[in-house]
Amino acid sequence: MGFFRMKFSHVEVQHLVRAWIVISLAFAILQNRGFALTPKFLVAATISAVTVGVGFLLHELMHKYFAQKYGCRAEFRAFDFMLLLAFVMSFFGFVFAAPGGVFIQGNVNAARNGRISAAGPMTNVVLAALFIGLKLLAGAAFPSQLLLSVASYGASINAWLAVFNMLPFMGLDGSKVLFWNIKAYAVLLSLSLGMMVLTFVV
Repeated sequence: MGFFRMKFSHVEVQHLVRAWIVISLAFAILQNRGFALTPKFLVAATISAVTVGVGFLLHELMHKYFAQKYGCRAEFRAFDFMLLLAFVMSFFGFVFAAPGGVFIQGNVNAARNGRISAAGPMTNVVLAALFIGLKLLAGAAFPSQLLLSVASYGASINAWLAVFNMLPFMGLDGSKVLFWNIKAYAVLLSLSLGMMVLTFVV
């Protein structure tokens, strides 16, 4: 099954859009240190939507893609309380991002569940690498302060999302990957941490 042939319900699309908007606003408020409809805030909101929003969206969609590839029913649902909490906490200078998750029904053993879970953090690792590449271009071939800001924030936030999700705690992707294959867990965790280190170096 191709990535662009995934099946979505109308309810799921509403949940994805709601989570994307709220989490993007929360990180924009965090960057801007407040909420005000100013040009500066609109720029911060756009950067958040492109970096945090895309990172979150693709993370969840890759979970869904692999679950459906295995013949399972998989749908994203937003956690409204966690979205509200993220929005409120952003005014206090901190965001705990747990906007929702993909709920899976079907024949999922430990190996399949591990691969489905690994797909999310791996997506963030790839996105972080792409944003680092964009940052290098923005600083050399295409000098642009806006592009540099987008690339820097995109790299750091996606590296952070990868590391956070690889923590071996119940409910996070890391615990499912670790339960499936300790070597796969070690490799993906190392890639996530390595990408985070790169965001400070590059």
